[in-house]
Amino acid sequence: MKTKIGIIICDRYRNCAGGKCFRALQNREGAFDIYEKDEEVEIVGYTGCGGCPGGNIEYAPEEMKKNGAEVIHFATGFVVGYPPCPYIDHFKRFIEEKFDMKVVVGTHPIPEKYRITHEKLGTWNTPEWEAFIKPTMVDEKTRIAYN
Repeated sequence: MKTKIGIIICDRYRNCAGGKCFRALQNREGAFDIYEKDEEVEIVGYTGCGGCPGGNIEYAPEEMKKNGAEVIHFATGFVVGYPPCPYIDHFKRFIEEKFDMKVVVGTHPIPEKYRITHEKLGTWNTPEWEAFIKPTMVDEKTRIAYN
């Protein structure tokens, strides 16, 4: 069985080539560890949110779903950028409700350099943010490998 996914990235990283996301998917690291190593996963869409406040969130998931997407991943940039996306909960709830699709916050593991900065700033010190970063907060060795 093949799982089809779409990835939406934060617009501040609109020029990102997706290298960390694709490597993490291949290695089943970060938020991609929910897929079995032998499970076939296909990316059927990769786009930006459209910039604050996320105008593309209303349209991109529909196109991805037409291409077979069952799951939308918000790229890790939504949580590691500064400030982290203030709309992430709204985006997640909107896509889940309107398009009846699972939404996962995160793709590749959080790079260690970002974890250090956000820890010093206290950015993620709420239950809501702890839940958002959980899928991508992996062991230190892996975080360093994604610096």
